[in-house]
Amino acid sequence: MTITLLAIGKTDSLQLTQLIEDYKKRLSFYIKFNFEIIPDLKKVKNLSETQQKEKEGELILKKINTSDTLILLDENGKQFNSVDFSNYLQKHMNSGIKNLFFVIGGPYGFSETIYKRANGKISLSKMTFSHQMVRLFIIEQLYRGFTILKNEPYHHR
Repeated sequence: MTITLLAIGKTDSLQLTQLIEDYKKRLSFYIKFNFEIIPDLKKVKNLSETQQKEKEGELILKKINTSDTLILLDENGKQFNSVDFSNYLQKHMNSGIKNLFFVIGGPYGFSETIYKRANGKISLSKMTFSHQMVRLFIIEQLYRGFTILKNEPYHHR
């Protein structure tokens, strides 16, 4: 299985980028992992929130195939503790899917088209985080999930 994290817009912080790169490298020991950035939309001043979400949704759909599993990082999604999240990952691996996509939407969230296409939604917290921080948090939780599955000590350091 390949896990891909899709995110709208680049990360501005060098420190966050360095941490993300560190966890991407760590995660690569367990699973094939891709992190893809969909560039910010240009000329959004004349677009409504709905139009912006629709355009971002079109860009997301171009990255996935109909057979791919699409999980949205959404404030209204299911919440897990780290052990339950590792079991969630194991369930997906056991299901035989080839590509699991986690998607971080743009500043206004997702279009209705993306919600309809999604195979699930998860939330990292009831709190709101910046889209840039969420990238680090989900990659770290993926790494933590695999260390839990391998019964490695990272989870209890």
